[in-house]
Amino acid sequence: MEERELIKGCINEDKVYQRALYDRYSGLMFSVCLRYAKHKAEAQDMMQDGFIKVFDNISKFAFNGSFEGWVRRIMVNTALNYYRKSSSQREQLGIEGYQEGSMEPKAESNMGEKELMSIIQRLPDGYRVVFNLYAIEGYSHKEIGEVLGITESTSRSQLSKARKWIQNVLIKYNQETNV
Repeated sequence: MEERELIKGCINEDKVYQRALYDRYSGLMFSVCLRYAKHKAEAQDMMQDGFIKVFDNISKFAFNGSFEGWVRRIMVNTALNYYRKSSSQREQLGIEGYQEGSMEPKAESNMGEKELMSIIQRLPDGYRVVFNLYAIEGYSHKEIGEVLGITESTSRSQLSKARKWIQNVLIKYNQETNV
């Protein structure tokens, strides 16, 4: 089934087309949500909410650009909404500088995708959201600041802390695998 046909079927609220769209994109979108979530159940909730938004707004897709990118943007925004809802429980974003050190490339080359995803999921909330937005989604620090209601320097600081945190985990992993 072609993408355009799939989208038009969903615009007409045809359940067969909606299921086909969900089946086509759910795996990829689950991995997007998983990067922002603390655990799989939260990622599943994010993804379900995201697909509800996709189906509610699919008639607004103008067939300009990538449909997958449009769906991904909805999933990222849904994940950010989850983050905002839990803002009272999240850590306070601080401004402390860390010097980024070098790391042996061996650590991540021995590691699989699931292990790397697990490391990203274990990042503290503020670090995880900024890391995902910057390193994976390609947002600028200015855009991250606007989306999260923080300053650009706070975004940079959170990214630096996230990188340092990940480096420490990878160094420890490398030491454990060389024992």
